[in-house]
This record gives sequence, structure tokens and C-alpha cells, in this order.
Amino acid sequence: MKRPNPAELKYLNLAYNRFFDIFDEALTDSFWEKDKYYRFCKIRDAFSVYTELLNYELIQWVIEHLRTHRPPMEAEIGSELFKLVRNVLAHFPVFESWEDVYIDNDLANWNKSGQTIDKFYRKYEGHNPVQYRYWQPDIKKMTYISIKFPTEYSQGSQIWLKDLISERDGVIFSMIFMKRVLDTQVEEMQEIPDK
Repeated sequence: MKRPNPAELKYLNLAYNRFFDIFDEALTDSFWEKDKYYRFCKIRDAFSVYTELLNYELIQWVIEHLRTHRPPMEAEIGSELFKLVRNVLAHFPVFESWEDVYIDNDLANWNKSGQTIDKFYRKYEGHNPVQYRYWQPDIKKMTYISIKFPTEYSQGSQIWLKDLISERDGVIFSMIFMKRVLDTQVEEMQEIPDK
């Protein structure tokens, strides 16, 4: 079994701690009552941390397992879609809330055409929505969501992030999905005392 080297272990500990802190907060009702910019920053950080962790070889193995052993689109959601969200939020730091974020063909290619965002939208333009459900045992609630791919991208239509993934239910789904992927690498969890 492959084990992380010291540098990987150092990064994995920092990244996992950050992700789990955001995860724990995002799954509380009080998080969704906070200021929209506060939520936006935390959500952006969670997607950033997760996509950085996708570079770790053992997590790439998990994504490949999803591709061959899970229902269609799970690997694509867990890798390509979440990377898209991260890239949109990182490369367009001009928005202040989830509801404000949009991309069109001109914006995606403003600096150089054919990059990750453009490739994703071209690949999935017109793709049927993907339906998911998730169970939150602590509140005994089943939530149903749809991931809605753009019907038109090439024509310059605005693609709103909120239409692709809704803020509250879609982000909670995304966080649960990401945590499920990340949990495959956790051997032991310990509570770290506050400083």
C-alpha cells in the first residue's frame, strides 16, 4: 500500500483540516444565515482545497474507481465539475456571492481560448441534467438536487453558477460528495484542541 511521503503528509494534514473545518461549518443552519460574502469565501476555499487535493495520486485513484464502479457522471462530478467551480471562482475574483457568478464564452476566453473553463462548457453543452439525492442523518432530511449543464455556451449565453449548482442544497451536496472522496484516505481522525 502506498503511503504519503513527509511533504505530502504535511500538506494533506493542513488541507484536510481546512476542508473539514469548512465542511463542519457549512452543514449547519447558522452558516446559511451568515452574510452572503462570508459564505461565498468559505465555499470558494472548500472547492479550492478539494481541487488541490485531487492532485494527490491516491485521490486520483479514487476518481478512477468512481469512473469504473459507480453510476455515470460521478467521476466527472467529483473531478471536472468541482474543478470548474474552483477555476471560475479563482480566475474571476470579481464576484461577491454565489448568486452573482456567471460566465459566458467571451469571459471564459478573455485571455486565452481553450482553457479549462472553456473546455468544460464545450464538452458538457447540452448535456442532460444529472439528478442526485443526499441524506443528512443528523436532521433526518433527504434532499434532491439537479446539476444543470448549460444548454447554450457557444452562442455567448450567460451561464450562472447558481443554475449549474444551487447555493445551499447544491453546495451541501458538493461538500458531502467531496468529503466522501477525501474520507477514502483517512486512517484516523483526532480532535485538535483550539489554541
